Order: sequence, then structure tokens, then C-alpha cells
Amino acid sequence: MKRLRVVAALSLVVVALVFAAAAYKSTPASSGEAGLQNQVEYSSAKSAANRPFSDVVRVGNMLYLSGKLGTDSSGKLAVGGITAETKQALENIKAVLASNGSSLDNVVKSTVMLADMKEWADMNSVYTTFFKKERMPARSAFGVTGLALNARVEIECVATVK
Repeated sequence: MKRLRVVAALSLVVVALVFAAAAYKSTPASSGEAGLQNQVEYSSAKSAANRPFSDVVRVGNMLYLSGKLGTDSSGKLAVGGITAETKQALENIKAVLASNGSSLDNVVKSTVMLADMKEWADMNSVYTTFFKKERMPARSAFGVTGLALNARVEIECVATVK
């Protein structure tokens, strides 16, 4: 008889655990994930309509910008080499951030891709003028074997929204 009560009690514990696990799967953690999914917004500039990526993705209060080249509104690379391209790429980033309620002051991470690492110092001399010294974002910079349009530099970043 005692053994039967132990088995019954264990059965109830198992059933309770099964129900608890089922309830856990449908509560805050997954609700939060679903809520976060609902906060994801994808957008692209009209000029980027045929590209296989979003110009910017917003997740909650974070903006993830695709890499920007130093191109003007017609899609042509800025003339003047790495310094001109870096300046234009950062102006492009600045414009995308502004159109999404942010600014360069809110950039927390950037990635710089250079066609030639020998141009790092020239790129850096322009890059540093766009950010306040006390608010420099975390950054990675590396050399690549090729960029779209034979560009010298491409910059992507992550920023918060005001």
C-alpha cells in the first residue's frame, strides 16, 4: 500500500512537471521573443530596391546599418581616393541614422573594411573627425580583397535610437 502511494505521488509530480514545462514554454521568455520579433523593422533606400539586403534593420532601440560606400546620390564613388570615399561613406551613414531617429553620437560599434590596409591612416584621419573624442564607438578595421564598385572603403555600424 505504501509503495502504491509513493508511485501515485511520483506520478503526480511527473504530471505537474509536464504541465509546468508546457506553461513555461508559453510564458514571458517566448512571449518576449515574440514581442522582440514584432519589433524588427527592415527598410531600404529607394535606390537599394534591387539589392539582396536591407539598408537598415531596427530591432527595438537598435539600428543595424549595412555597409556604406563613399558613393553620391547617383551611386558614383566620390573622387579623391580613400579620404574622399571615407568622408562620403560617413556622410551616408549620418543621413541614414538621421532618417531613422539617430545620429553619429549614438553609434556604438563600427566595422571598417579597407581595400588596402596601407590607407588605414588616411581613412582614420577622416573617420575621427566624425565622432566626438569622448564618444568613439568600438571599432574593427580590416583589409579585404575587394569591395563593390572597386571602392577603397566600406563602413557599417550599429547605433541606438534616441
